[in-house]
Amino acid sequence: MNPGTIEILATVFFGLAVLHTFCVKRFVHWAHHYPADSAARQFLHFLSETEVVFGLWAAALFLGIACIERSLGAAVAYIDSLNFNEPKFVFVIMVMAATRPVVKLAESLISGVARLLPWSEGISFYLGALILGPLLGSFITEPAAMTLLALILKERYFDQGISRRCAYATLGLLFVNISIGGTLTHFAAPPVLMVAAKWDWNLSFMFLHFGWRAASACLVSGGVIAWIFRAELKHIGAGPKSGDRVPIILTLWHLAALALVVVFAHHPDVFFGVFVLFLGVVGATARHQSKLQLREGLLVGFFLAGLVTLGSLQTYWLKPLLHSLDGSGLYFGATGLTAVTDNAALTYLGTLVTDLSDELKYALVAGAVTGGGLTVIANAPNPAGVGILRGARVFAGEGISPLGLFLGALFPTFVAIFFFWVIHWLI
Repeated sequence: MNPGTIEILATVFFGLAVLHTFCVKRFVHWAHHYPADSAARQFLHFLSETEVVFGLWAAALFLGIACIERSLGAAVAYIDSLNFNEPKFVFVIMVMAATRPVVKLAESLISGVARLLPWSEGISFYLGALILGPLLGSFITEPAAMTLLALILKERYFDQGISRRCAYATLGLLFVNISIGGTLTHFAAPPVLMVAAKWDWNLSFMFLHFGWRAASACLVSGGVIAWIFRAELKHIGAGPKSGDRVPIILTLWHLAALALVVVFAHHPDVFFGVFVLFLGVVGATARHQSKLQLREGLLVGFFLAGLVTLGSLQTYWLKPLLHSLDGSGLYFGATGLTAVTDNAALTYLGTLVTDLSDELKYALVAGAVTGGGLTVIANAPNPAGVGILRGARVFAGEGISPLGLFLGALFPTFVAIFFFWVIHWLI
């Protein structure tokens, strides 16, 4: 490793950003020491917003580059050299997936599956949402699945008086299952998207090596968590009704627009055009729509853009680290590293190592998706889930604790380790 001054500065700011995400609750407590309308209170509340953390430290890096190079143009050139397609895509897909027609369709699908199960509605819907829902992410993309499930679970569980222990267990289960649930296909999970074309991973390869493991892990971890909290869940009812009936033609249009955005995911100029057309239709059919999640989507996009800005300069230490590990070392190393850096960035770095064996390629991606639920920054859709669920009744006044999320994600992560690595190693 021979890092330059800018790379070292980026690593320092990256570490401070990670530390900042674990301190957001502390900023909330400090804010309460000031009058409600004071600038200090508003500023501290701003610093407690998880989604702004990496964007703020990325802005500091921008200024740092300008100072080091003594040129604002150098900082601008660095930003221009980065690829921000993923933040743009997640923003658009999050806003579109959070509309009433799409949410009601997903809720109806999960309810239909839940009616086939022999338990109470609260338990059956919980199982359907947290087992089937994440697997849908393999077809509608992980950010869309996260948005849908976060909205549905917020209404039916997080706002209905469940305990904080159950809430964090559910949050961790949701994040882990979303991370692994998008691996049935080669186009839906960000860490898989980064490698699929370069390594020739197609649909059959993903299902044979990842898909059945993901489905099995979702089933086991979802079933165990539901059994542990069965006493709470069985008393949860149907939840509030979400507006009037949506015309079928409008639902079909929403699905078609979502499909077009997914197809043109690597062409932001095209999918932004689809998005603008979509916004026009939403405005014309306002009586069948809920409030658009524009603010939430923009914050999540800002978070991911900051992660790209800071993460792109971590190659000097991540790349040799990945190259030095064997199969098990790389799998568990990727699982751990994913907790402190976006898993898509991690797998992208793997594509820069030209002589990785098939075993190491599998270990890298499997580890990246296994650890994708441990922290907010581990997987691109996670900030979308936090942005929606932090306002839930169960988290009122406290926000979502990074430590609570980490502890809640441990059990489903261990289940994922069993299916993605222990069984793979035994076979």
